[in-house]
Amino acid sequence: MAESRRTLTGQLADGLLPGKESDAPAMATVERPSPFRRFFRRLTASEAQLDAEELQRGTAESGCTPACDVRRGQLVSVNGRLRTVVYTPRTNLPTLEAELYDGSDVVTLVWLGRRHIAGIEPGRQLTVRGRIAIRDDRKVIYNPYYELEQPR
Repeated sequence: MAESRRTLTGQLADGLLPGKESDAPAMATVERPSPFRRFFRRLTASEAQLDAEELQRGTAESGCTPACDVRRGQLVSVNGRLRTVVYTPRTNLPTLEAELYDGSDVVTLVWLGRRHIAGIEPGRQLTVRGRIAIRDDRKVIYNPYYELEQPR
C-alpha cells in the first residue's frame, strides 16, 4: 500500500520529494518601507503628491471606490475633497458644479436647479453616492447624495 503524505495545509503531497518545492504559488507579502525611506519620501515628494496619497488612504479606509476605477452607469460611493465649486447661471436651469478629488481622479458633481448648498465649498471633505455619467470625457454625478465630513 502506497503511503500518502500530507503538507502542512492538509493537502496531499503526491509526487513531492523531500527538499523539492511545490508548484503552488508563493504567498504574497506586503513590504512596508522602512521609517528612513518614509521620512526621505516625505522630504522629496511634492505637497500635491503627499496630499493625493493622504486622500487615497482616506478612500481606502472609508471603503469607497477610487475615482479612477469608476465606470459609466455604475452606482458608486466616492470620498474626497472639493477642489472647486462654481455656480453656472443658465437661461433655463441654474446649476451648481463642484470637482471632487480623491487622490486618483476627479469626479464632477452637478446639482441641477441649485444656486448654493450650505457646506458645499472648496476644501470640504465629503462622501458622495450616485450613478456615474460621462459628459465631455469627464466623470459626472448628477444630483448626488452627499455626506459632509468633519473639517480636519
